[in-house]
Amino acid sequence: MGFREPELPVVDMAEWSKGTRGERIRPMARHWAEVGFGTPVVLHLFYVGKVGLYILGGWLIVLSTKGIDGFTAVGDWWSEPIVFEKVVLYTLLFEVIGLGCGFGPLNNRFVPPFGSILYWLRPKTIRLPPWPNRVPLTKGSSRTPVDVALYAALLVLTSIALLSNGTGPIPALDTTVGILPTWQIAGILGVLAVLGLRDKVIFLAARGEVYAPLTIAFLFTAADPLIAAKVVFLVIWMGAAISKLNKHFPFVVSTMMSNSPVVRRKSLKRKFFENFPDDLRPGRLSRLVAHAATAVELAVPVVLFFAHGGWPTAIAAFVMVCFHLGILTAIPMGVPLEWNVFMIFGVGTLFVAHADLGLGELTRPVPVALLFVVVAGTVIAGNLFPRKISFLPGMRYYAGNWDTTLWCVKPSAAAKIDAGIVAIASMPQAQLERYYGKDRAQIPMYLGYAFRAMNTHGRALFTLVHRAMPASREDEYVVTEGERLCSTAVGWNFGDGHMHNEQLIAAIQQRCHFEPGEVRVVLLDAQPIHRQTQEYRLVDAATGEFERGYVKVADMVTRQPWADDVPVYVHP
Repeated sequence: MGFREPELPVVDMAEWSKGTRGERIRPMARHWAEVGFGTPVVLHLFYVGKVGLYILGGWLIVLSTKGIDGFTAVGDWWSEPIVFEKVVLYTLLFEVIGLGCGFGPLNNRFVPPFGSILYWLRPKTIRLPPWPNRVPLTKGSSRTPVDVALYAALLVLTSIALLSNGTGPIPALDTTVGILPTWQIAGILGVLAVLGLRDKVIFLAARGEVYAPLTIAFLFTAADPLIAAKVVFLVIWMGAAISKLNKHFPFVVSTMMSNSPVVRRKSLKRKFFENFPDDLRPGRLSRLVAHAATAVELAVPVVLFFAHGGWPTAIAAFVMVCFHLGILTAIPMGVPLEWNVFMIFGVGTLFVAHADLGLGELTRPVPVALLFVVVAGTVIAGNLFPRKISFLPGMRYYAGNWDTTLWCVKPSAAAKIDAGIVAIASMPQAQLERYYGKDRAQIPMYLGYAFRAMNTHGRALFTLVHRAMPASREDEYVVTEGERLCSTAVGWNFGDGHMHNEQLIAAIQQRCHFEPGEVRVVLLDAQPIHRQTQEYRLVDAATGEFERGYVKVADMVTRQPWADDVPVYVHP
């Protein structure tokens, strides 16, 4: 990797451009296996600096609290319950503004490096309600002044809470500072709930599956908030671990480690594959890391939850800190960096500083049990019915098993999108051409294809695009990642196909009026945990769905990243 310039594959553009899509992906996949995306070191340092600013911002906010004093006297106040409360709300605010997950060039956001607040304070941008036909007053796809006011209210209420003082002594929590007023917590939750029903994108961008249940825990009394927070952490870890019990996760490991700025030796990166450069399926090292990581995430949190101090707690906490540091230092695509910092902080403040608090100290166990049932039930339902529930509340983090889409867009349709939707960024292809030039922009675009193809679902997606576009007319289309287009259309993306499925297709069609054949979309559902197949649909934006069927996971995991011949089973 260069310090200021990206390390891109070197190809003979004239010869390379003559190949099929699969043939052009092959050298990109090999480059990815040895180098990753080729991100310049200065860009990684930029993200490290952003994490540092996140920590500094939280530090200063905590110090604004009456009774919390001393910039360097962290040991005197870091375990105060109100500190944990404020870190939760601060991280929620950081994410929902757009500064966290999905920020910047590593998530295909160049200018501007984030959307979120720039979209959601602007009327007539696209919103995507989760249940428009079931929840009253949520129909429609256009953001209204009411939606803007609700989003602004969330920002204001959260900011007020962050600058507030505690309510006073609480003996059960051994604090004289206290916790935040209940009305502030209730107000934030109420506005977030209404916002989520009006636009699921904002709820997901706020990482509502993590910070909403933790905020709900703050409504409890005595020591119950911290115990409930421990329960939520336990579900997050174990839910994510269970979702990794599949054939996809080793592919995530090999792809992520190839892109890691810490793992720099090409010879080591090659060991994550079966037989570089000809067989780029995950090798023994990738499978070992995948199995070990799953075992750690499944078993160690149980020890952390029930140990209540001593060496077992210390060892378990150390292991979980190393676990999150491993993800953090890999700087994965989507850049969920601050979330991993938050989880590390939670390990310390909940499970180490308050190791003595367990289920036996609950004063009102029923609310905590109900919170557990809702959060854990959502995880279970998300794994059984992934088409219905986003991978975020389903906690299928890093599992390699997400809903995905590829959009086949004609230049005429791209022009309609630029003219027809309210956005602050141009189409992804135009952004790449702006930085690399029209010809060289093909290189990073195909590196993006290679990243998708290095994951199992990529084999199916690039097989299905041949079925989506008319035979012998594929050259008329530009194949675009659904999440890249989603970033332009709704202001945020994080690899979640639920935000660029039929609902977004309909919203864009309503504004752009595509002709039949101008936009064709491949939609591939995630794998239900109890089945070994993934459902797909092919949709024309103007005329609707024209094919559906399924592919088998076993057929995807045995193929190379450049393969586009996965057997397809069409439903009659």
